[in-house]
Amino acid sequence: MEDLKDVYLTPLPESQYVKPFRLHYTQNGKQKNWDLLEVHDSVAVIVFNVTRKVMIFVKQFRPAIYYNNVHPKDRQSDQIDTNKYPASLGIALEMCAGIIDKNKSVEEIAQEEVLEECGYNVPLKKLQRITSYRSGVGVQGALQTFFYCEVTDEMKTEQGGGVDDEIIEVVEKTIPEIEALVTSPGPISSPPSCLFALMWFLHYKADQFRK
Repeated sequence: MEDLKDVYLTPLPESQYVKPFRLHYTQNGKQKNWDLLEVHDSVAVIVFNVTRKVMIFVKQFRPAIYYNNVHPKDRQSDQIDTNKYPASLGIALEMCAGIIDKNKSVEEIAQEEVLEECGYNVPLKKLQRITSYRSGVGVQGALQTFFYCEVTDEMKTEQGGGVDDEIIEVVEKTIPEIEALVTSPGPISSPPSCLFALMWFLHYKADQFRK
């Protein structure tokens, strides 16, 4: 995961994942515009293993986090120095998640992501839909649907780690470790949606597993 080299920047060609554009509008009689990104909606899933009372996370390299850890003047180089800026600067700890890019229900997408990323085969009826919210409201406002599920060791049928060229590490954390994470002074390399999910879990679910 941290074997990183040949890092450089180019203009964005046409992409199936990100579409930049400018929105023009008139608000209270004043003409305005705002630069936006069109992206896929997504799902995120809290996966809690009740056999061992640990939460299942995924850890992966996120280029956006890496880029924002590179000093602006060093971004102008033909190639970014990976000795100065190692891959570890871009590693994120997240909930199991995935974009909605198939003709399936959000529940089916969530089920598929849990199997592919974490290795657990979760029946659809075991996926508890919690809420939906808008992410990245400054530039995208895409909809993410948040689920919760409880799994056992017996439900682990695959290795996990993603599919195709994904490089994902499955990480387990205890409830005290989760509490330490959300109270950390940061910076925390996890998206706000992940921290929201952890706070939800600590508020609504954690007490029943503390015994």
